[in-house]
Amino acid sequence: MTPRHRRALALAASTTGAVLVAVDGTVLTVAQPTLQRDLHASLAAVQWTSTGYLVTVAALLVFAGRLGDRYGHRRLFLVGVVCFAATSTAIALAPGIGWVIALRVAQGVAGALLQPATIGMLRAVWPADQLPRAIAVRTAAVGLAAAAGPLIGGALTTHFGWRAVFLLGLLPAAAALVAALAVPEARTESAAGGLDLPGAGLLAIALVCLVHTLVALPTDGWSTGTALGLAAAGLAALALARHERRTAWPLLPPALLRSRAVGPALGVLLAASAAVLGTVFPATYYLQEVLGLDPLHNALRGLPLAAAMIVGAPASAWLARRHGVRATVLAGMALIAAGTLLTGRLGPDSGSAATGCCFLLLGGGLGAVMATATSAVVRGVSGAESGVAGGLQQTVMNIGPALGVALATTVAGRTAPGAALAPVALATTAVAVAGALLALRLPRPTARPAPVPVRRP
Repeated sequence: MTPRHRRALALAASTTGAVLVAVDGTVLTVAQPTLQRDLHASLAAVQWTSTGYLVTVAALLVFAGRLGDRYGHRRLFLVGVVCFAATSTAIALAPGIGWVIALRVAQGVAGALLQPATIGMLRAVWPADQLPRAIAVRTAAVGLAAAAGPLIGGALTTHFGWRAVFLLGLLPAAAALVAALAVPEARTESAAGGLDLPGAGLLAIALVCLVHTLVALPTDGWSTGTALGLAAAGLAALALARHERRTAWPLLPPALLRSRAVGPALGVLLAASAAVLGTVFPATYYLQEVLGLDPLHNALRGLPLAAAMIVGAPASAWLARRHGVRATVLAGMALIAAGTLLTGRLGPDSGSAATGCCFLLLGGGLGAVMATATSAVVRGVSGAESGVAGGLQQTVMNIGPALGVALATTVAGRTAPGAALAPVALATTAVAVAGALLALRLPRPTARPAPVPVRRP
């Protein structure tokens, strides 16, 4: 097999795996009301079908990335895809809401194994100078899945019921499995030493507390439980930092986080995803409650965001080659900031052109930032740390949306989200500006980030 064919197959497997996860999340959101009625479940129980998955994935992503570094990303990818498809099938056959929640948690384990491996496989096969193009294709595919998921999920739920949406992922899972099986295991340097199970446990505790608190904040508001959740996350993070400085084989090597490329790029990804989702959340309520659109027309109004991501991600790879990572990320954050500001000016008389312009700016900026900053993260580490880097990137992209929604609901307060676009837009614009300031710390074009030397005993 030629290197070109190996790269194409690795890209096909990685992209299809990422689409599998993206479609699963979007179609579930559409199917939840029908699932609640059919299983006679409470709203809180139905919310746990999403929360259980999200918390599990966030807790295990980095450790799963370390497993891929040590045992091979292709191997972890295959296990993740098979388990993801198996749990999807089991959910479609689940007799009650308790089974659905438990199987979604199990699916979260599969998703955690799968997601960092989609990036690790690309890092192992694609040359460093061509890697941004591959990641841009992957990002564009995720944008396409985000656009198609609600529409396909809505049609399947309407005509065949909620169980059909979980069977939707079997086809991309089979395609990802075939592509990955055809790719020979790449011979790259592998992580040596122990797996740092105490560090993985402390990181999981910190992320579980943080993500669960952020997800519950929009409905529960600020309370004693919220404060305790954040405090527990902070204490676990402090214990993790102390442990990582003392252990011989840290899960999160300090040199990786101090890298000129990795640390700022992760911060930018967090800010971009929080700003965009923090804006889209009240905008959805605005479209349905202020403009009176039904869910289908709401989804159609949001298509420019996904379309701009599909175009913006590949374009960013070209811009990064010509103008550098820093300039491309700054341009993306500027588009996001402009989109959030314009969203705050929407009113009862705003038409599809006005909302479409806002979504175009948000999607174009997010696509450019996701593709470029992810490339900076992956290229900024050695091959032996690519799984951990991919796990960190995926963790940030899971936390960012929850953080953005929590920020939007906090700023809106007792005001209906759809009527609080202006104050929320100011807050999310501040987040976008903070991300732009972090982007200034990225290396200049003449200083291409070198792999982080991780010292091992």
